[in-house]
Amino acid sequence: MSEPGPSAPTFYIPAVGSGLERSRILKYGDTFAVFDVLGDLSGLAGGVEGLYFRDTRHLSFLRLRIQGQPPLFLSSSVQRNNARLNVDLANPDLWTDGQLQLPRDSVHIRRMKFVWDDTLYDVFTVRNFAGTALTLTLGLEFGADFRDLFEVRGIQRARRGSFAAATEENRRVWLRYHGLDGLRRSTRIEFSPPPAELTVERAEFVVRVAPGERVRLAMTVRCDSDGTDERPVLPFAVGVRRAHQARIAGSRRLPAVETSDELFNEWLCRSTADLVMLTTDTPEGPYPYAGIPWFSTVFGRDGLLTAYQVLWANPDYARGVLRFLAAHQADRFDPSRDAEPGKVLHEMRQSEMARTGEIPFGRYYGSVDATPLFVWLAAEYYHRTGDIDTVKILYPHVQRAVEWFDRAVDAQGFLTYGGETARGLRNQGWKDSEDAVFHADGELARGPIALAEVQGYLYAARRAAAALARLCGDGAFAEMQEQRAAALREQFERHFWLPEKNFYALALDGTLQPCRVLASNPGHLLLTDVCEPARARAVADRLLSPRFFSGWGVRTVAVGAARYNPMSYHNGSVWPHDNALIAMGCARQGYRAGSLAIFQAMFDAAVHMELRRLPELFCGFSRRRDAGPTLYPVACSPQAWAAAVPWALLGAVLGLAIDHARSTLVLTRPCLPRFLNWVRIRRLGVLGGELTLQLRRTKRTVAVEVEEATAGLHVEVRP
Repeated sequence: MSEPGPSAPTFYIPAVGSGLERSRILKYGDTFAVFDVLGDLSGLAGGVEGLYFRDTRHLSFLRLRIQGQPPLFLSSSVQRNNARLNVDLANPDLWTDGQLQLPRDSVHIRRMKFVWDDTLYDVFTVRNFAGTALTLTLGLEFGADFRDLFEVRGIQRARRGSFAAATEENRRVWLRYHGLDGLRRSTRIEFSPPPAELTVERAEFVVRVAPGERVRLAMTVRCDSDGTDERPVLPFAVGVRRAHQARIAGSRRLPAVETSDELFNEWLCRSTADLVMLTTDTPEGPYPYAGIPWFSTVFGRDGLLTAYQVLWANPDYARGVLRFLAAHQADRFDPSRDAEPGKVLHEMRQSEMARTGEIPFGRYYGSVDATPLFVWLAAEYYHRTGDIDTVKILYPHVQRAVEWFDRAVDAQGFLTYGGETARGLRNQGWKDSEDAVFHADGELARGPIALAEVQGYLYAARRAAAALARLCGDGAFAEMQEQRAAALREQFERHFWLPEKNFYALALDGTLQPCRVLASNPGHLLLTDVCEPARARAVADRLLSPRFFSGWGVRTVAVGAARYNPMSYHNGSVWPHDNALIAMGCARQGYRAGSLAIFQAMFDAAVHMELRRLPELFCGFSRRRDAGPTLYPVACSPQAWAAAVPWALLGAVLGLAIDHARSTLVLTRPCLPRFLNWVRIRRLGVLGGELTLQLRRTKRTVAVEVEEATAGLHVEVRP
């Protein structure tokens, strides 16, 4: 994701507050909503609240009034599975001519909201506790600005399309926008029962409620991107049932996990619900959208890394992501989109500004790492599943990706990006903010830039391509990739290792000068096996040292670096997914203590977060007694690769792998953090069957019991 600095304000996210700290979020498919705690949309300038469909805000203002006054807030919460938002409200003291007509808390209003398909459902249940019959006036005020998401983020536009609004049959309002891209977007608001008065900005209901009785009102808001959708909205009962069923089906993509620690169970439950909510079903399979609000769409890198983190638990995510990205792999040169044949998608947008070319992100390929991650994940998917049919479908796309590697690498075999661009992203690794790649004196690196972790991804990708080639009977191609991987490893050690720091450089600039900065990027190398073993352990040890490790996790940049700032986006903050990948790498290198330390830190951070939801990132201040981690102001929450973190960490410490030939699940040196005494994993899919495992921590090891297993499946523990 991008967070450029002041020198490139075009795609900068202004830090005026994300509005997410106490927001309530719902999503289904290409529709998501960000509400305040009352279930309203404030309509404030610069606010992020709204109902969004395909990167356009279809409802920007929504406000409930009782007798013209705002209701009193009692409580609000999103269900554990993210299916519904429940809000409890009451009337304020209501006066007429100086006389108290209705004391506060005499009327209870229960508000229930959910999103299904392209429609928001909002249901109000009014109950009278006053002891006498009441006649109340409830008002709903609303409006739509149809702003492109990038406008909401702060981009100013010289021109916009045209607006229109109309009422229909005293129960329906049409808000329409004819965009500069030619699409006729619409927001259709319907009420049941029909309001007493209706305009294009307000609906007013006169509600008569006997003592103890309830009256129900409902509003639906349907979003449409071409102005032709006049299908009837599903009845409330049908919509809520389908939304609930979709959540259940989505959650069953992952095994059921229960542990001895209730707080961890809450974290895992929230993370699973967030992952299910963020996942959109595409024709190619499930795809986890990156995050809300700014990145609720396809991102190549994010989808690949999220799928990698949960691969042990369910490979369906990897299959869906790989097939989708294969279907959208670049097939021609297009500098305006950073597209080259064989490159894998970075970002896909459907908004007006993307369609008109005002921003380059309609289908944008400006990522240096998505393509090697694609090839690497394809091989890891096979290792997990043995699904040769999918491998054969993907193999031509793997070949095209490798052809791009061979065109894109420099003389040393390093995969680089330019580092200067008039449009798009200046930095094209996962740390893509403007100031994320710099030298020891703070000077920004000039391109072509070779990032440390990208060379590790490339090394793993070439080895993965060789493995896939052998599966497909292409021995010559496999041998060539193995040779190029070996040559890359040699060059990498020669150019990136910094003896005086006992660590790898963040990057090389265009003159092959190393950026001698202690950054978290080399932590990803531990997963790729590109490092010499002794150096891999040195990297792990350094990342867990006080300059890096805040107590809440590994910082993106170590304390003391020229641009270190614990409140920055990439130069001193803590990113949960970054920590998860480092922990997975520590486990791969046999450094279980490192994995457990990060696991503990991430768990402790999650316990302090609202809803037990780890955000995209948080500040890198050192841990203090009796204080939680410091939030970052414009972090996305929920975020897919942050939601995947507890799954990644659990898989890392258990050391799970699949031996296809013997139909065996292998656990290598399994361990558990000290806050977990036992873990039970049900419905773990393995090679077409299922396993249920009970793991119990003992003084020196983990005891594993197989409670249930499909015939022919085996479990092996390697101490």
